[in-house]
Amino acid sequence: MSPTPSVSPTPSASPTPTTPAVPAPSTTPSSTAAATPRPLEALRYGDSGPEVLAVQQRLTTLGYWLGPADGNFGALTQQAVFALQKSAGLSRDGIVGPKTRAALTAGTRPRATLSGNGIEIDLERQVLMVVRQGAPTVILNTSTGSGEQYTSKGHTSTAYTPTGTFTVFRQVDGQDDSDLGSLWRPKYFYRGWAVHGSPSIPPYPASHGCARLSNAAIDMIWAEGLMPIGSRVLVH
Repeated sequence: MSPTPSVSPTPSASPTPTTPAVPAPSTTPSSTAAATPRPLEALRYGDSGPEVLAVQQRLTTLGYWLGPADGNFGALTQQAVFALQKSAGLSRDGIVGPKTRAALTAGTRPRATLSGNGIEIDLERQVLMVVRQGAPTVILNTSTGSGEQYTSKGHTSTAYTPTGTFTVFRQVDGQDDSDLGSLWRPKYFYRGWAVHGSPSIPPYPASHGCARLSNAAIDMIWAEGLMPIGSRVLVH
């Protein structure tokens, strides 16, 4: 059977010509918006990549020692960030956030009090500087006397770091064991007080009185001959 012819559409059924529709604004960021620089995220221990490498290179340029810049945010990079934060008077969290980035961009460095050459230990900032011709060339995080009491051989003492100008008079190229613990490659500047390596260097005073550095940092000081016997040590 042939299909019944359909009714021809009336004019009203025909599409009415309209002006091409303008696309509604999309909630998806446009390519222009996507090109707008976003704030850099905070960098911290365990991160890696080109942003970390750029931070490491800038820290190194300013004198904050961290070993070879390799793009990996490890313990030595964290130590360098601590030193920068201390020098800038910032919270010592080891994270490269907005304020720490600003200090990095501004080229913040501590000023040396020591004239000429030597080692300067700033107890307030908790940084150790290798000073050459009155300017810091290497800046390191350090941890000095905690101010707390401790007992050794039945005698109670207060953990403090003496202030003044001293001279390195003895050193041990290796581990030096004492009643208060092990000192790695110590450089003695006053009686039993030394600058030495340790596996623990928090961003606050925590030692029995010595100036702690990372083991890698004291190894670098030995390798570079930065603190030989006879070196001046200013502690303030």
